[in-house]
Amino acid sequence: MNHSATDLLNFRADLLNQTYLGQLCGSGQRFLDRYEILKILGRGGFGITFLARDASLPGQPLCVIKQLCPKVNDAAALQQARKRFEQEAATLSKLGSHAQIPQLLNYFETAGEFYLVQEYVRGFTLSKAVKRYGPFSETGVKQFLREFLPLLQYVHGNRVIHRDIKPPNLIRCRDDGRLVLIDFGAVKQIAKTSDSGAKSTTTQFVGTVGFAPPEQLASRPIYSSDIYAVGVTCLYLLSGKPPLEFDYEFLTGDVRWSDYVSVSEHFGTVLSKMLKVSPQERFQSVDEVMRALELEPYFDNLVHCMNIKPKPFPHTAQNETDAESYVPPMVRTAMAIRDWQAKLKARRLRDRLYQPTITHSGSSYFR
Repeated sequence: MNHSATDLLNFRADLLNQTYLGQLCGSGQRFLDRYEILKILGRGGFGITFLARDASLPGQPLCVIKQLCPKVNDAAALQQARKRFEQEAATLSKLGSHAQIPQLLNYFETAGEFYLVQEYVRGFTLSKAVKRYGPFSETGVKQFLREFLPLLQYVHGNRVIHRDIKPPNLIRCRDDGRLVLIDFGAVKQIAKTSDSGAKSTTTQFVGTVGFAPPEQLASRPIYSSDIYAVGVTCLYLLSGKPPLEFDYEFLTGDVRWSDYVSVSEHFGTVLSKMLKVSPQERFQSVDEVMRALELEPYFDNLVHCMNIKPKPFPHTAQNETDAESYVPPMVRTAMAIRDWQAKLKARRLRDRLYQPTITHSGSSYFR
């Protein structure tokens, strides 16, 4: 057995010994006479996650139990951890039973410890998918965005900023193929009376370095902070490289992703705007990102329509069907805008040519 494998086993053994749930793991005893603890799934900054079986329900379904991390000596840090657990439970309850968010099943405190019970999503994370099968194609990443952006739109619509979007927190469900966003422990809820740039209630950074933009590192997250994280996630899916392995522009701080990833011009433009370090230059909402992506099928026609010296559309053959000669509504709108601009320009030119000029004698003439 190699050294790293030994360290991993020792680390897991320590976690099991540190917690009451860890001590119950594999013993056959039930936590609160209800939950059979099967194994440890992982440990985050504030909690340890276990896979369990709910013996009180028909079929004894699997579930995930998050326990507040017991190794917190500082009273302020402990209070912050409790606040995060309570916030996660409140957020999951607020977001309801969305198919792409793990359902909150239970939340309680016992013996001075906090526990959160969630639906177990059987599947694999996107980070594991990249490690197992290699980087995604551009088509695969666009499909990911089509699945994920409506979910993020829903989350933001409930005035919630996730703050920790990254491949390890995105699971492809093995049972039905849905994409699920997990780990809402880092969320920030925006009060109705404040805006998206409101001050954070904590001065402690929450998130993952590399996926979080500068304003989030400064504990001032906004909705577009999640959009930046989605952009970094796209880079990982396209390249397989963690964000800290990319180079950055010296003056702007923007990621030099084009040195490692090759995509179409239009998608590259969208990706660049998602990844802008300056919040003012970044997409401000998920709606803007979705509209930019939806524009791509019409991009060539729109460029053609909005040229300064527009070229006529190719003549259609006599035997073309109506379907083949159909002009999409967006293209017709662009053509109408172009015609209106041309008429406005001609009218202004005519007004200048025939503007009356006063002579020295007081009479006027048209020039």
